[in-house]
Amino acid sequence: MRTLFCNARLIDPEAGTDTPGWLLVEGGRVLGSGSGEAPKAETVIDCGGKCLAPGIVDIGVKVCEPGERHKESYRSAGLAAAAGGVTTMVTRPDTAPAIDSPETLEFVARRAQEAADVTVLAMAALTKGREGREMTEISFLMDAGAVAFTDCDHVVTDTKVLTRALSYARSLGALVIAHPQEPVLSAGASATSGKFSSLKGLPAVSPMAERMGLDRDIALIEMTKARYHADQITASRALPALERAKNNGFDVTAGTSIHHLTLNELDVADYRTFFKVKPPLRSEEDRMAVVEAVREGLIDTISSMHTPQDEESKRLPFEEAASGAVALETLLPAAMRLYHSGDLTLPQLFKALALNPAKRLGLESGRLAKGAPADLVLFDPDKPFIMDRETLRSKSKNTPFDGQRMQGRVLATYVGGEPVYEAN
Repeated sequence: MRTLFCNARLIDPEAGTDTPGWLLVEGGRVLGSGSGEAPKAETVIDCGGKCLAPGIVDIGVKVCEPGERHKESYRSAGLAAAAGGVTTMVTRPDTAPAIDSPETLEFVARRAQEAADVTVLAMAALTKGREGREMTEISFLMDAGAVAFTDCDHVVTDTKVLTRALSYARSLGALVIAHPQEPVLSAGASATSGKFSSLKGLPAVSPMAERMGLDRDIALIEMTKARYHADQITASRALPALERAKNNGFDVTAGTSIHHLTLNELDVADYRTFFKVKPPLRSEEDRMAVVEAVREGLIDTISSMHTPQDEESKRLPFEEAASGAVALETLLPAAMRLYHSGDLTLPQLFKALALNPAKRLGLESGRLAKGAPADLVLFDPDKPFIMDRETLRSKSKNTPFDGQRMQGRVLATYVGGEPVYEAN
C-alpha cells in the first residue's frame, strides 16, 4: 500500500529546504518526494498547503515509570508526544528507582512498547542509583537497549569515577549525556544571579556554574576521547568553551531546552513556580545568545526536557517548589515563536528538533530522504490558539505556557507511515 502526501509544504532539514511538493510512502518508509506531477497511490492525503516535516526526536523526556506513575505514564506520555508531533521519545533514567540495571531497563522498554504509539528509546543511568559512586554495567545495559548514559541533573562530583565511566564508555562507543553545572555553586539555587533575583530575594546561581561544569567535562573528554553530549547549554558564557571543544575535534555535541529558548528570568514574575526549571531561566541576553548558537549550529539539538510534576510539588513557595515543566505538546508551538520572530527558519528548527538528535543517536529518522522511516508531522505553523493546560494529555499539567497565546498546531502525526494522532 502506497500513501501519497500531496499539496504539502515539505520541510527538509537535511537539504535545508522549505518547498511545495509531494511525499510518497510505502512499507513504513519514504519512497520519494518531488515538486512535479505526483505519482499514483492507494491512499492520498491532501495536506492543504500545510507543513510536512520529519517527526520530532525528543532527547530527555521524563516518564515517571517506575515509581511515580501518578505524574506520568508511558500511556499518557505517548498520547502527549503524538499530539505534539514527537515521533521518538528518548527517556531519562531519573525515575524511582533509577534505570540502572538491565532488568529495570527491560521493564520500561516492555511498558513503553505496550502503552505508547510512538517510538520510545531509553537512556540508562551512568552510575548506580545516580549517586556518582560506582558506574553501572554499561555493556549489559547497551545489550538491553540503552541508547545513552546519563545521571541527569545529578552531577558526578567524583572526577575519578566520572573518568573511569567515560573511559569505559569510550571503549564501547557509548554516548554519555551530562548536565554541565558546578554542583556546589548550584545547590539550592532557584534563579539566575542578577538584579532580578536580588529584588525577589531568591537564592541564585551565577551562569558561570554552567561554564565551570562544562570546562571540567571537556577536559575529561580531551583525556578519555569519549562521546559526549551536554543536555542543556543555557548561558552565553558556556558557548566559547563549547566552540573550542568542537574546533579541537572532540566528539562533543550540545542541546538546549525549548523553555530556555523562549522564556527568560523575568517570566518568573511574582514567584510563578510553573516557570521554575533546571537550570533556572536566564537573562534575555543569554536567551538570545543561545538562539544564535542554535542558528549557527554550535548548539545541535532542541528538546522539551519534559519533566512532569504534580500540583502538590508545584503549589509551594518558589524556593521549595519542584523544578521542571511538561513540554511534549507545547514543544512545537513554542518553537514556532522562534520562526515567527524571524530568529530561525523551519528547516533550521527541524534540524535541531529532528535531524541532529537522530544523527547523534545513530537513528535513521529525522529526515525526508528516500528510505528514511516515514515518521512525519503535519502542522499549521500559523494557527493561533490559547494554551489551556487542562487540555494537555500529560497527567501532570505544569506548563509555563498556560493561558498564553500561541501559534502553530499539529494536525497529524505518523509513525512508520501510520497515523498515531489526528486533530479533530
